[in-house]
Amino acid sequence: MKTVWPYVRIVAALLALAALARQLTREIATAQAATTEWGRDIPTAVSNFFSFFTTLSGLIAAVVLLIAAGWMLRTRRSDDTEPRWLAVLLAYASTYMITTGIVYNLLLRNIPSHSATEAWTSETLHVVLPIVMLLDVLFAPRRRSLGWGTALLAVVFPLAWGGYTLVRGPFITDPFTATPYWYPYPFLNPNTSSWASVGMYVAAIAAAIVVISLIVVGIGRLRGARKRH
Repeated sequence: MKTVWPYVRIVAALLALAALARQLTREIATAQAATTEWGRDIPTAVSNFFSFFTTLSGLIAAVVLLIAAGWMLRTRRSDDTEPRWLAVLLAYASTYMITTGIVYNLLLRNIPSHSATEAWTSETLHVVLPIVMLLDVLFAPRRRSLGWGTALLAVVFPLAWGGYTLVRGPFITDPFTATPYWYPYPFLNPNTSSWASVGMYVAAIAAAIVVISLIVVGIGRLRGARKRH
């Protein structure tokens, strides 16, 4: 496991980056081919792409996996546990990707995607990468035990993203429908439901992230305790 796992991380990271690059290329090509003023806005298409939690989580996970793989390869002759900063990054990256997988497959899988989305990029980012990150939590060698406070701080980034999304949404024209607002996910759109509904979804997802983060940190603590004994 110690020998193989760095390469598992590298392959998963490169696959995620390939999916992200392909999807971004498709978004730009779709904007270039659009016949309407609002659809041809390439800066908006790019910023919309990077406004999806899936995109940001996938990018974070890919970068962290590459960093972790590099650390493992550089220290392959050592049995020391990973440094705390790396353990924190892996815990958060795992939490965000596992949450992405759960939310997508429970709430969004049956919602039609727009024409720029390809099946393999979607499945890579919503299924394959979350599974890899879960396996990393369960089986990656040399994991460090973290304090419970680390888990609670995992919610900071998603809440910041949620605030950004809700503030930005009313100022962006939907590139496909010309609707004078745009939100990356239907459950965050107060124009088609209500602010109360949006608030409930945000609260539920924040709670889910805290719970998943606690589980991720808890598994790390359990694995660390077993190693000590």
